[in-house]
Amino acid sequence: MRFEQLAYLMAVIQHGSLRRAGERLHVSQSALSEAISSLERELGVPLLERHRSGARVSREGRDLLPVVAEILAGVAQLKAAARHHAATGRTIRVGTVNAGTSSLLIPAVREFGAGHPSTTVDVATMLQAQIQESLLEGRLDVGLINAFPGDDIPAALHRTVLLHGVPAVCCRADDPLAAQDRVGVADLRSRPFVAMRPGYLMHRLAQRLFGDAPPPETFATDGAEMGKTLVASGTGPTILPDYSIRGDPLEVAGVITARPLAEEVPPVLMLMLRRRYERVPAAILDFERTIERLARAEQRTAPPE
Repeated sequence: MRFEQLAYLMAVIQHGSLRRAGERLHVSQSALSEAISSLERELGVPLLERHRSGARVSREGRDLLPVVAEILAGVAQLKAAARHHAATGRTIRVGTVNAGTSSLLIPAVREFGAGHPSTTVDVATMLQAQIQESLLEGRLDVGLINAFPGDDIPAALHRTVLLHGVPAVCCRADDPLAAQDRVGVADLRSRPFVAMRPGYLMHRLAQRLFGDAPPPETFATDGAEMGKTLVASGTGPTILPDYSIRGDPLEVAGVITARPLAEEVPPVLMLMLRRRYERVPAAILDFERTIERLARAEQRTAPPE
């Protein structure tokens, strides 16, 4: 039994014929008739008496009318309550690998919150695999990840490219590496290095660059924000997407800086992921549009690669 079948039955009773009800509902007469016939077969009683001059409710249908009306009223009440809940407040759950937290996510949350005071944005820092799994299971609404072109993204997730960048060396502004136009892998091998833990995109790149000859001392950390903090403390340089360094408060304050790698490296993308919806919830759509607009502005101000 479907809600539409009950609505069709009430429309035929109200308008006195299948034709007039179909015109009112913008449904073909044959589709209307079949839906009601299917409902009659399911209930085991005739609901309409069909005549050439029209259709009217049967005795059995008349007995069931109060129940049908009550069900339709309940559905209408449920829809109204859902619309009210959507309009008055909800929580958007965001998972991020935090590479764009300073330059993109924090400004987006601030701007979105100003326009949606009754909606809460709950941000969690997670690994890329955890973000994708949580999106697929419905535990997150939006995810921000870094990816190399060609990386596998589940088909059930909608993806939007927010930023294009390149991996770069992040070092203290007073580090000798900052005086170089480009930094080679040999320069990084000769000193302590701040590495991302397994599960982060830059961990994959560092393994590729260093191969079987890693730096003599490595400090493993979770995510770009902690990595930049360790760099600022003098622990050593690290490798991050350039858009993660550009605009960071530590970079703006002149504590850390970015230098290109001398070796050829693949480009890196910041992607926004979410589940595919037939109709995207309004709050999520507004949040996405806010991030996309800020990402376009960020990309326009980025120096040429």
